[in-house]
Amino acid sequence: MSYITIRDVSHYYEWIASSDPMSFDKPVMVFMHGWAGSARYWRSTAEALKPFFNCLLYDLRGFGRSKEPTAASGEQTASITPQTAWENYDLVTYADDLAELLTQLKLDAVYLNAHSTGASVATLFLNRYPERVIKAILTCNGIFEYDEKAFSQFHEFGGYAVKFRPQWLAKIPWVDQIFMARFLSQPIPKAERVAFLDDFLMADESAALGTMFTAVSKQASETMPQEFAQLKVPTLLVSGEFDQIIPAAMGKQAADLNKSMIEFCVIPKTGHFPMLEDPDGYLGHVNQFLAQ
Repeated sequence: MSYITIRDVSHYYEWIASSDPMSFDKPVMVFMHGWAGSARYWRSTAEALKPFFNCLLYDLRGFGRSKEPTAASGEQTASITPQTAWENYDLVTYADDLAELLTQLKLDAVYLNAHSTGASVATLFLNRYPERVIKAILTCNGIFEYDEKAFSQFHEFGGYAVKFRPQWLAKIPWVDQIFMARFLSQPIPKAERVAFLDDFLMADESAALGTMFTAVSKQASETMPQEFAQLKVPTLLVSGEFDQIIPAAMGKQAADLNKSMIEFCVIPKTGHFPMLEDPDGYLGHVNQFLAQ
C-alpha cells in the first residue's frame, strides 16, 4: 500500500499496471470514486484497461484509507453544517488535491475517469487544469435544479445516516443487499456490495457531511451548468438507464450544454454503477471514445 501527503492529509493510492508505471511506457488513466466510496470499486475496470493504460487509483480525502488527521478527535465533525462545509470540503478543494497528487507523482497530461460526486470534482478539475487532461470520462453525473425543500430534507436524512453508522451494521445478514438496492438495477458480486458498505461505515464524518452539503447545494446547482458549458477537454458522459441517484436525464441535460466537447451515452438496464452492473457494455463505450 502506498501513501502520499497532500496538503496535510495522507492519501492512499495504488497502481494497476502491467509494467512499472514510472517507466511511462503507457499513458496514465486516473480514477476518482464517488461519495462515501473508495478506489476499490474501480479495480475491475482498471484491470480491464491496464493493457493500454497505467491506471492510478486513489482515495479522496476523508474517504477509504485517506484519513483526515483530526477525524479521531470528533472536534471537527461536530461543527460541519451546510454553511461551514465550504471551508474544508468545497469540491474545488478536491480538484486541487488531484492537481497536487499529479505534481508529486510527476505526471503531466493524463486521462481521467471519475464517478458520481467524483465526476463533479473532475469537471471542476477539467476547467481549472485543462492542460493536464487528454480525455475525460464522467460516469453518472449531471446537472440538477435547486429545490430548497427537497435539498433540506436530503441533508437532514443524509446527516442522520452519516452520524449514526454503528459498525455492527456490517454483521447483519443481507444488509449489503439492502444498502445497495437503491444504487443498482442489475446485481453485482457480493464482495463488491460488502466493500461499498465497509467504505460507507469507515468514511470520516466530516468529509461525508461536508461533501454532501457542497455537492448537493444551491451553489452547485448554479455553477455546475456553467462548468459543463465551459469544458474544452473531450469528454464522455456515461449514464445508467435506471439510475435513481443521478437520472440519465440529468446527464443528457449536462451534455446538451456542450455538444462539441461532451459525448453522451446511456448503458441500458443499469443503475448508478454501470461499470460494475454491465462491465462489457461500459468498456465498449469507453474504448470507442478513447479510440476516436
